[in-house]
Amino acid sequence: MKFGGTSVADLERIRRVGRLVAAEVASGRQVAVVVSAMAGKTNELVAWTDGAGAAAQGIPASDDEYDMVVASGEQVTAGLLAMTLRNMGLRAKSWLGWQIPIITDDAHGRARIDEVPPEKLAAAMDAGEIAVIAGFQGVTRDGRIATLGRGGSDTSAVAIAAALDAACDIYTDVDGVYTTDPRIESKARKLARISYEEMLEMASLGAKVLQTRSVELAMSQHVPLRVLSSFVEPGEAPGQGTIVCDEEEIVEKRIVSGVAYSRDEAKISLFGLPDTPGVSSKIFGRLADANVNVDMIVQSHARSEGAANMEFTVGKRDAGRTIEILRAAQAEIGFEDAQLNEDVAKVSVIGVGMRSHAGVAKTMFTALAEKGVNIQVISTSEIKISVLIDAAYTELAVRALHAAYGLDQL
Repeated sequence: MKFGGTSVADLERIRRVGRLVAAEVASGRQVAVVVSAMAGKTNELVAWTDGAGAAAQGIPASDDEYDMVVASGEQVTAGLLAMTLRNMGLRAKSWLGWQIPIITDDAHGRARIDEVPPEKLAAAMDAGEIAVIAGFQGVTRDGRIATLGRGGSDTSAVAIAAALDAACDIYTDVDGVYTTDPRIESKARKLARISYEEMLEMASLGAKVLQTRSVELAMSQHVPLRVLSSFVEPGEAPGQGTIVCDEEEIVEKRIVSGVAYSRDEAKISLFGLPDTPGVSSKIFGRLADANVNVDMIVQSHARSEGAANMEFTVGKRDAGRTIEILRAAQAEIGFEDAQLNEDVAKVSVIGVGMRSHAGVAKTMFTALAEKGVNIQVISTSEIKISVLIDAAYTELAVRALHAAYGLDQL
């Protein structure tokens, strides 16, 4: 069982989580619980690191002391929930990432899990204890705390479920995965089932329900996943939520299952690049060395002979750093000018049915054209189409595409 920040936002909500956990234990199950920091706490901790001089002195968010600070939010929640469960007469014990241990690489701030030896945790659970685990954190092989990136508690939960050969229920502030954000489109519908691949695309393209890496890990390790609401009491009908499963388990495959969007995008434009082999390697090699994740990439011929222009997107958090890296290497790369545009958004349609149906792109482009939405960049895969647009048109585009694919009729 994993509970996000809004589910543990205050003591009353933590007590409700305790009742949900107690109900699972009463049904005869062994339970491990992974918790996030209380809502807003991680932002506060990050602000403290900035106030301590990290931002001013150029200390990156990949610093090990940064991780030491921001990992503390989950420690508080784990202790509070364990205390709550004990006060309910249950045996419970809190665990931090290094105590299990959740072993990670040393990419602080965005570490990846290498392994989770289950022996200590399994022994405690076999002895009748409820394991309450601080999410979002692990430990490097040289003993330093490392955090897994925002939303990393989902990945912690899936990794622990895989290690224990258990199913994983993700409790959040929504009662499942919807065809799009219900805050934008009131006609959004909850999906009973969604494939790992669709969920992976939706998570990577802006859907906030699950972290991308958690879905990736669940798919590779075949961990049964379910998304449920934590805002119910034991005995109330919580519904089945949304089951994330293999594509083969979905009988009726939809052409499009959902519309996702992300405002956390920045577009980098490079003008006057030499149109010669090796230029792209110089650009993206430097960004990869700096752990900058690049998404949409488009290259076109420039008006000048032997020159090209390139546009690509990165997360807003990395935008300033990306421009600095590129400008520092301008002479070697050979481009004439670089521009940054942070006033953009990415809108995507996702569905496994795209593999076997024509006309999906036509429907998307027609719907956007009818609303006067201009497309800046296009990116596709087997099961998704993404477009980069002006951020001001985000909600209009989402509603138009949701209607165009009949998602309000599910």
